[in-house]
Amino acid sequence: MKKEERFRQAQFAAVVGIIGNIVLAVVKAIAGVVGHSKALLADAVHSASDVAGSVAVLVGLRVAKQPPDEDHPYGHGKAESIAAIIVAVLLFVVGIEIGRASLASFFKPLRPPEMVTVYVVVASIAVKEAMFRYKYRLGKKLKSDAIIVNAYEHRSDVFSSIAALIGIGAAIVGSDFGIDWLVYADPVAGLFVSILVIKMAWTLGKESIHTTLDHVLHEEDIEPFREAVLQIPEVQKLHELHAREHGHYVIIDVKIAVDPTLTVEEGHRIGKRVKERLLSFANVENVLVHVNPHYQKKNE
Repeated sequence: MKKEERFRQAQFAAVVGIIGNIVLAVVKAIAGVVGHSKALLADAVHSASDVAGSVAVLVGLRVAKQPPDEDHPYGHGKAESIAAIIVAVLLFVVGIEIGRASLASFFKPLRPPEMVTVYVVVASIAVKEAMFRYKYRLGKKLKSDAIIVNAYEHRSDVFSSIAALIGIGAAIVGSDFGIDWLVYADPVAGLFVSILVIKMAWTLGKESIHTTLDHVLHEEDIEPFREAVLQIPEVQKLHELHAREHGHYVIIDVKIAVDPTLTVEEGHRIGKRVKERLLSFANVENVLVHVNPHYQKKNE
């Protein structure tokens, strides 16, 4: 896939997320206030945080799109992973705030939620699940950490909305049947939402940091690269091959061994063939080839 097309699809997904989350956050907030639901208000805060997350993803995608320059010879691909970390931090902060607000509700007189809050939550679940599936498939297709993390933001919103629905439903049932203590199911649901959000923020943040810290692909993932290099007849031995994830693309460092009697020009030509072969892989952006002389050992 061409870079321009990749950016166009990713940018469209980010804009969809921003618009969708703004609408959901406003509707949930209004319904939460009118319908007296702490759980729905917590869910509205969660959706509002997704707006900031989608904006961070959009900025990260724009930076990652920039070509290599003098200060960044390997490109700007890690901007997407950094955006993913920012989103994870935002999720963590929102999770803490939701938990704090829900705890405070236990020390205040509460009114049971209105039925309108149920309708809003059900609609939110349907919309958010659709957004998750769309962004998750696109993130995998484009190999974008930022879009995948943003997709899981939507999935966390689905879980939080389900928790809110359970809490709201229990509080309404308690009111209808005179079970007064069930009114606290609403803020309990808010607490559950906060735990879900914090857990997801921790998981996604850890994965994004792992990628940012020059993570190299595992042996099974680099096997196609190794086979491609060894298919070149002049390469007598492959000493080392490291494929570093750099956002949505990979940078490869490879050390090959060739006949020591070859000229420097001939060795260079072989190294160039190795580079061209590896660059034929769609996810490989750059290749650094080091050429060593190969001396046959007695046991070889």
